[in-house]
Formats: sequence, structure tokens, C-alpha cells
Amino acid sequence: MAKIEEISEQLIQITGRVVAGKPEQIRLIWVALLCNGHVLLEDLPGVGKTSLAHALARILGFDYQRVQFTADLLPSDVIGAQIYDREQQSFRFHQGPVFTQLLLADELNRATPKAQSALLEAMEERQVSVDGKSLALPAPFFVIATQNPQALSGTYPLPESQLDRFFIRLSLGYPDAEVEKKLLRGEVGRQKLTDIKPLVDPKYWADMQTLVAKVQMTEPVLDYIMRLVQKTRDPELCSMGLSPRGSQALALAAKAYALTFGRKYVLPDDVQAVFSAVASHRLKPVRSLSVESLVGQILETVDVVEAV
Repeated sequence: MAKIEEISEQLIQITGRVVAGKPEQIRLIWVALLCNGHVLLEDLPGVGKTSLAHALARILGFDYQRVQFTADLLPSDVIGAQIYDREQQSFRFHQGPVFTQLLLADELNRATPKAQSALLEAMEERQVSVDGKSLALPAPFFVIATQNPQALSGTYPLPESQLDRFFIRLSLGYPDAEVEKKLLRGEVGRQKLTDIKPLVDPKYWADMQTLVAKVQMTEPVLDYIMRLVQKTRDPELCSMGLSPRGSQALALAAKAYALTFGRKYVLPDDVQAVFSAVASHRLKPVRSLSVESLVGQILETVDVVEAV
């Protein structure tokens, strides 16, 4: 198996042929996958969210399924349903698209809360329950979900319980002018998907995730993370701060981020690089403060080195 930093750079480069100009977002998604976490992409339609998920599935050699979430989607459309077999004169379970290694839940917030909840158990437990029986999902299992901004019509906000199951939340944003020119020329874009070959042998997947746990985190860096977490719990800033699950995600993401550069130790820069993606969807700022402003304020006001 190639070194993890070499795989990381190749993955960013190859994915960039499909969704160009977004190397940092691609790296953060790669970080989430290394941490066995799910990803939420929130952005306007047409900026490449679906193409990005499809490209990653091809590069990593994962089985891939896509579900288009709509207002009339039922939980059985995601999980599957019992279907009567006339030859056997009995019911048999027909697996839904959730039985895959990488599930793209496209425009998740267009579905009703009932349909959204079909993913809750799958994301947390890596299993689904049907007629009182628990059915394990393939390993590995990841969800990359996309959602439209809540200001758009026909959307149902995701509840906090579901948001918390996403390891990171990202926005791609519009491409810059030069990248969009390449897109118009056909030099990058969805048509490049057919050229992508698997970069990682699935049998090494567990080994790569094990490497994340071996990354060292010194006591001063750990203290810095705790100061950031405590700042999110300041009632003058947030009505809902990072939970212990959120603080664990922050530490793990910082380790994986360091690993993608070949380092076996975490720097404060790694923590800062992943903080917004890990924390923004878990925080509820008070007053009229936006989440983006809150995250920026926390990073600016919390010292890297503890004041004596």
C-alpha cells in the first residue's frame, strides 16, 4: 500500500478533474472518510456536489448507490421492503439502496422528516431494523448527503439529532472564473468520471483508518481543543455548543488531517483547518450572529497557547 500522504494527494488531484478548484474541500471529505464519518454538502444546485460523491466512490472502489430525496419519498424507498414471493408463497426482503458502501443522499432536506429519519439508524449503527430484525449494512458504509440552502422553497430543515450524525459539513461554492472556463471547454467536469480508476484497494481500508488512531496529540494541543470546545459552550455566544461527541470528532479530524500530510503528530494548524467543518453544523449561535461569524470569532479569540 502506498503512503497515506501519497494516496491523499493523488485522490485530491484525480477528484479535481471532476470538481476542479476545490482541493481543501476534497481533503476534508477524505479526512471524514478516514475517520469513518459521514459528510453533508450544503450548497446551491449545480455546483458539483453529486459529481464529487460519484468521483470519490470510483476512486475508492466502493459500491455506490444514489437516492434522490423528494417530498413523496417513503422510508421503504431507502431501506427496502418485504415483497411477497408467489413461488415461495412467503415474503422476502428486497434490499433498498442503503445496502451499499457509499450512499449519496441527494437533496436530503427535500424529503419529509419521516423519510429523513430512515437514515438515522443506518448512519449511527451501520444497520437497519426491519420487522424487528437488525440487518447489517456493508462495511465500510458511508453517507454523503447533499442539501439545498434552507432559504430555497420545498425544503425541510434537518433536526439536530440528524445533523449531529454528520462528521463534517461543507459548502463547495461557485468555481472561480478560470476553473469555470475549463468546465465550459470540457477540460474538467462530470464527463471525466469515466476515466477514473480505483486508487485504493478496499482490503486496505481498515488499515488506513487504523493509522489515524496512531497519530500523536500532545497535551498542549489537546488543551487547545478543550479551550475551543469550552468557548462554544459560552451561553453568551451559543445556545447549543459542541457535545462530547463533537469534541471527539474535532480531535479525530485533526489527527486525520495531519496524516494526509504524512505527519504522525497534530499541530494547532490542523485543529484550525478542520474546526469549521466539524463544528459549524453542531452550533447554535445566539442573537443574530451567523454560524460562520461565530466560528471565526472563536478561532480568533481562543489563544493557541494557554495564557499564564
